[in-house]
Amino acid sequence: MTQTDDVRLYSASQLTLLAARVLGELGTPPEVADQVARSLVLSNLVGHDSHGVIRLIQYSGWISNGQIRPAAAAVVASRQHAAGVVDGRWGFGQPTAQLAVSMAIEMASEHSVGAVSIRNCNHVGRLGEYVAALAEAGLMGLAFCNSGAVVAPFGGTGRALGTNPFAWAAPGGPHGPLVLDFSTAGIAEGKLRVAAAEGRSVGEGFIVDDRGHPTTRPEDFYAGGALLPFGGHKGSGMSIMIELLGGLMTGMGTSCTPEYAGGNGTVLFALDLSAFAEAGTYRAGALEFCARLVADGAGPTHGTVLLPGELEARTRSERLTSGIPVGLGVLEMIYQLTDKLGIARLEQAV
Repeated sequence: MTQTDDVRLYSASQLTLLAARVLGELGTPPEVADQVARSLVLSNLVGHDSHGVIRLIQYSGWISNGQIRPAAAAVVASRQHAAGVVDGRWGFGQPTAQLAVSMAIEMASEHSVGAVSIRNCNHVGRLGEYVAALAEAGLMGLAFCNSGAVVAPFGGTGRALGTNPFAWAAPGGPHGPLVLDFSTAGIAEGKLRVAAAEGRSVGEGFIVDDRGHPTTRPEDFYAGGALLPFGGHKGSGMSIMIELLGGLMTGMGTSCTPEYAGGNGTVLFALDLSAFAEAGTYRAGALEFCARLVADGAGPTHGTVLLPGELEARTRSERLTSGIPVGLGVLEMIYQLTDKLGIARLEQAV
């Protein structure tokens, strides 16, 4: 990608340093600020800008209103064999989820499986980051979380479900772990945030306005409209089940009830593949499957078949080399924050 009048390119280190400085000025301890900043910029690197540095604006508001306690550190609340609970203590969600990943890996090494629920947890960022970490440790990882009610269930137009993402990763891909990560809404709310900041509309079928009418304007969602689930009843049904898992099994509450505590009720699962299949056989089978899938799936039209996580891997490689694109609308929002904090603007793009 080349720099244009609407986009500036910055290195991952530039954006990480800027994000860490912002978080530090907002009262975050240096180590935590660095963890959160690296997680945000990793999202930018793999092409999920909706969960990248644009979230600094949202996080600053949450710190201001007390939703995020920037100096709070997550702790292990309990552990019973292969099941554990992490208490985020309403600090940042990323270090909290990273602690849960470490705990799940440890339990899976002892018991072949590990399940960790996270309570009192703020926004964890991109779920794919955590299941990818499990896969890089040789495990199969799954993650679910619920969030505030902004999605209409199938058949309705009112806000009642969260965007409720789901992620699943496994080792054995030709380009690294296979990583599936998606919102059960047709479009992630963060992608609307980016589109709104850049003055763009979105595709049809993702949003209804506050009267329940279809719209392509992100502004209509923020004025009281609702997102729609992906795949009609399929995404809606999956989202409902995630409410039960991420909401009730964490104590965070389901999205549309008064008990909902805010943040992300998150549950992680880790499975040691060697407990179920011989490791070498699994990996050989995974590679053969992927190769045949790409070749046979191309079909008579010679189409291009992408594996889960392949696009993100390509994007990361490209952006590490050529820089991370940041739209001027997003950049201006970030500068409104950094100017108030007395932090120098980014001096030179890549």
